[in-house]
Amino acid sequence: MGLWGVMADPIIWAMDHYVILEPGKAEWMADQAETAAWLARTLAAMDHVPAGLDHLHDALTRAAHLLDTACELEVAPGQRVQWYAVRLEPG
Repeated sequence: MGLWGVMADPIIWAMDHYVILEPGKAEWMADQAETAAWLARTLAAMDHVPAGLDHLHDALTRAAHLLDTACELEVAPGQRVQWYAVRLEPG
């Protein structure tokens, strides 16, 4: 699957909240801005720029790209973070 998993369903772009999974931590939910900020911090903390993202100039741009195109990122060998878009129903 490479460094990130591919999100196949375009309806995902209509979602504005994400469930975030990190190794050794409880899952948590964030809105799109919080998820992008978390992902940017995660990318900035990595020792290397993942392949396929090296043409983008900063962690925020890379995070935005990943939110549009992926649902997981390998942050270290064998360790992945994942984020899944969810739709919150009013009420």
